[in-house]
Amino acid sequence: MENKIHQCWSWTCIGFARLISAPRAMAATTPIKPFNPEETQRILHHVQQPAVFLNMTCGWPVLRWTTEHLTGCLGDRLIRFRLGKKEETNAPLFETQCSYVEARMAQFLSWTQGQTDVGPFSEYPYSEYWAYADYKYIAVLFQDQPLMFEDVKWSDFGFEGRNGRESTLWIGTVGANTPCHLDTYGCNLVLQVQGRKRWHLFPPGDTANLYPTRIPYEESSVFSQVDVLHPDLKRFPAFQGARAHIVTLQPGQVLYVPRHWWHFVESVDPITVSVNSWIELDVDDVARVSEAVTKTVVWAIKGAKSDYNTDDWLNPTEEGNVSHNENIQYLNLAVMACAQKKRDLSHGKLTRDFGGDHPVKRDSSGQIKTNRDHIRNSEPFVVPFGPHLIPVSSPQKELSRMTSKDVESHSSRKCAASSQEDCSIGSEGTDATRLRQGKHACGTGLTQCRTCDCADGPSEHSSGDNKESRHTTITTNDLLNCLVHPDVISRVTELLLEKHQGGQL
Repeated sequence: MENKIHQCWSWTCIGFARLISAPRAMAATTPIKPFNPEETQRILHHVQQPAVFLNMTCGWPVLRWTTEHLTGCLGDRLIRFRLGKKEETNAPLFETQCSYVEARMAQFLSWTQGQTDVGPFSEYPYSEYWAYADYKYIAVLFQDQPLMFEDVKWSDFGFEGRNGRESTLWIGTVGANTPCHLDTYGCNLVLQVQGRKRWHLFPPGDTANLYPTRIPYEESSVFSQVDVLHPDLKRFPAFQGARAHIVTLQPGQVLYVPRHWWHFVESVDPITVSVNSWIELDVDDVARVSEAVTKTVVWAIKGAKSDYNTDDWLNPTEEGNVSHNENIQYLNLAVMACAQKKRDLSHGKLTRDFGGDHPVKRDSSGQIKTNRDHIRNSEPFVVPFGPHLIPVSSPQKELSRMTSKDVESHSSRKCAASSQEDCSIGSEGTDATRLRQGKHACGTGLTQCRTCDCADGPSEHSSGDNKESRHTTITTNDLLNCLVHPDVISRVTELLLEKHQGGQL
């Protein structure tokens, strides 16, 4: 009791002192952001490549969300962790191939500290496995603590009213990773809270070089068949032409990932925590039609009984037992919604703003929410790259190591992050760190289909003399990868929308 009275008196004194000095303290501690919300919106509208914002999250309470802090907040709540083995296989470790456990945050922390008998983690030695609590909706995790939503302040980026309710949480150990993929909806803002994460990003033009596949199937995610860190260049030779943009995101920094940029993400510190929010765009109306077409085709083919359909083709994030009728109904709804949005835009009922007040991608129930797209501004605008905004680039020639001093004196210089380099951005600038050396051969034409590499069986490769090809059986996944190839789906979407507009549907 004595301790409680003492603590209460201490806090009363502190509160009184703060009240007296409030004007002076506020003037001294209120952080000044390098860009105001309107400027940030213009930047997001004009920037054409991934970029890192520095010094934009000063004062955000979410920066206190370390695993220790979250352990106290979450208490006995069970969190689902994905576990993967630390081994090199020259193939992506998809979520369908991982193990899963449900555990309390306290158990997770004990496991990371070397304790062996920690309930659900007991069967997975920390030295051999990584763990990832990924894609956790903050609105669900803290549904009984809604005040925590206010700790995330995306309004500083011009998205008024957006906070943790429209965000997701990611907690991982060293080695935890997300397979290389692109998101079919929106763009992405990612805040690093604890530890560092390395991002390997590839532009949309590299899609063919990354051998896209929809197996495993997850709505809104197109996966790459390539292990980005240890590629099998015999199976995927075109990957040599992929242009990697690599950056190590540090606490307090925010990464902007433009629409349809491929990304592989790995934790490089013992524990990492990050928070992200997807920003939906007007073009997502068309993307929803494409996703509905893809889902209908994938479920129709993979749902059929076959010796080729015994693989784990459905991602754990997806619900099973969806009927063909349901998929067709959703396709019709997506087409009608897209057509209605187009009519509203043509009649001036909607404006094309970059952002809005709604969450993006999917909400906690899996539903897509509508947002607005781009800001219209006819005035010329130059993206203000410099000490507070660093482009994640892939230069054509080798550049020497850059220091923070270099960035301050040459604010317009691009960060040296080539396909074989790591751009590690510090709080005051950039420091390009060489990861490894190597030369990439030129990529071949992007119009050629490269996705028909068997995902559940042998592949067809040229022989050593390049004159003969070994015959292999075409599997269901081979056929599917061609049918739902991005170019094919795009054309099917165009035809459906044309027919609907012409009254033929």
